Amino acid sequence: MSLQFLQPQTLPETLDLLGNDPDGSKIIAGGTAVVLMLQHKLIAPNRLISLGRLAGLDTIHLAEDGLHIGSLTLLRQVADSPIVREHYPALAQASALVGNVRIRNQATLGGNLAEADYASDPPAVLLALDASVVATNVAGSRTIPLSDFFLGFYTTALEPDELITEIIVPPLPPNCRMTYLKYKSRSSEDRPCTGVAAVAALAEGRCTNLRVAVGAACETPRRLPEIENLGVGHSLTDELMADIAEGYAAGIETLEDLRGSAWYRTEMVRVHVRRALKELGDGRW
Repeated sequence: MSLQFLQPQTLPETLDLLGNDPDGSKIIAGGTAVVLMLQHKLIAPNRLISLGRLAGLDTIHLAEDGLHIGSLTLLRQVADSPIVREHYPALAQASALVGNVRIRNQATLGGNLAEADYASDPPAVLLALDASVVATNVAGSRTIPLSDFFLGFYTTALEPDELITEIIVPPLPPNCRMTYLKYKSRSSEDRPCTGVAAVAALAEGRCTNLRVAVGAACETPRRLPEIENLGVGHSLTDELMADIAEGYAAGIETLEDLRGSAWYRTEMVRVHVRRALKELGDGRW
């Protein structure tokens, strides 16, 4: 059977096509992941449903409930957006570090999340920012917190007939700082061996809110709320930062691949969590 390539013009038409054959269809947006999976015969859909002709899903705007990013927004657009760079600089930073300029000019933020590739940069930052995705099918839309979205290797909470239409990042607490540290064990364009996103709100020298997310070192980006809580109400001293870093190193089951062993990744988690916290504590963000 030949592979069908469908190019719907509207979102309702897209959802109808997807709903008619959810198990045999594969959504393609930028194509940076799907094309590779097709080439390596990792997927064998009956048809590809292209989102290339859909309008209105590539916008970025601020609202009372936070930052709204359309799922078809290119990673380059996220990285270059004045709104993102001013209000959520770590997200712009992480988006600018994905692959190379060719990939960032093609890959979409929604596609990046839907792929659920563990070795990617934006998911850890969005998790630390308490972001959610809006999943839509013919019956309507639902909002999925990113903490519930990633289920495992290349597996998400999306139903077969759903696609991501929007990413929402809630407003930040006052006096918030954030950073993203990407550690690469190989070439300059390689994917991360470990990625650490940290977000902290500080008042009178004390931390009032702390979020730390680790990506690329484990199956899905992870936060450890019980370890984050160690910092709340306290100054980010060297000793406290070391304790938090140790808690993350001990609490995350790391994986092994060509970029590093599980032991090595655990060491890198310890090092980069501490470095990220140090940046926030020193105001270098």
